[in-house]
Amino acid sequence: MDPLYARYPFFEGAREAVREAELSPAALVRADAPAVERGRERVERALMEGTVTAEEPRRWDADTEVLSYPIARILVSLIDTPAAVEKYAVAEAATARKRLDADFVAADELESAGRTRASREEVLQEFALADAVRPERDDRAGSERRGRSGSGRREPTHYWIGIGSYLDLADAGWGGRWRLVNREVAAGEVRATAEDLSRLLEAAVQRRVASGLPFEVRGSEGGDAIAEALTPAVSDLRELLNDHDATGRTPVEAVVPALFPPCMRTLVQRARDDGELPTTAEFSLTSFLVALGMDAGDVTTLLDVGGDAAERIGTRVEYLAERDGTQYPPPSCATMKAYGDCVDPDDRCETISHPLSYYTDAVRAAGDVRDWREATGGG
Repeated sequence: MDPLYARYPFFEGAREAVREAELSPAALVRADAPAVERGRERVERALMEGTVTAEEPRRWDADTEVLSYPIARILVSLIDTPAAVEKYAVAEAATARKRLDADFVAADELESAGRTRASREEVLQEFALADAVRPERDDRAGSERRGRSGSGRREPTHYWIGIGSYLDLADAGWGGRWRLVNREVAAGEVRATAEDLSRLLEAAVQRRVASGLPFEVRGSEGGDAIAEALTPAVSDLRELLNDHDATGRTPVEAVVPALFPPCMRTLVQRARDDGELPTTAEFSLTSFLVALGMDAGDVTTLLDVGGDAAERIGTRVEYLAERDGTQYPPPSCATMKAYGDCVDPDDRCETISHPLSYYTDAVRAAGDVRDWREATGGG
């Protein structure tokens, strides 16, 4: 299969490639093919971290990446909740946007792994936007930035987008600057930056991924067998969504590490000692800290990490904070146990089902507490 489809499995060409390969989801599930495991990872990371990138990219070949997409859609359909569809589509779109932004900067190059990049023209054509988007031509010095490709091609900084397409993709929830009254409009077109166009393309990807989800799996040819085989995975993924329903943002935003639940105190210490944590443990801890109102600087200081670890954790914190901590909340006690991160439970643990509930009770019971951020020298 075209390596490009491994990066963008929602392209129409990828769907055709899967059909031509004559590898049905039922056959993949029956054979417990690598695409099944990768499809599960795809959904799990979408629900937990807002991305569908593989934790170990080199582990999967291009065919597995492409085939994991229809498996992921089956899993989301079997979970069968609006939250699962939304989170999955958002994660696929956010991942695609990062890849497209990188591709557009170096459209004339090949990746070191041999995967071809997508050009902006190709992507616009994919989403039927080729006739609605045109680059702004300006020969003035400094009006365009030079791309990094060896071709010397200049990358436009602004585009003109047909009003109809703009309004179709722009979301009022993105803020006032997206309203037409705050935009430069001329001859039925809206002026937008390259970054704005990137956001609109992300919306187009999200819409395509969400289209048709969830669909009925059981009752179709081989569907009952697929659903039966994927039951354990679906059960685990539903548990992640249950975490979302278990709690919202905690009303207690004081940071008192000594009152953290045992699991979180342990993860803080492990991060300080080792400099890094397994993916699930790192997500559990950072989402917990974000729920307390901590920013990237607070978290990296508390965990005493620097370098690549600080950058990685800071990026994760900023992503969670942008969504107010509500779309990717901390895992529940049940999930912490499943991941092996529930340690040394005390008496209070016996009365609660979520780390945030533990912490809220502990802070209220302690009465007058001092926020760690107010203490000189951190914790």
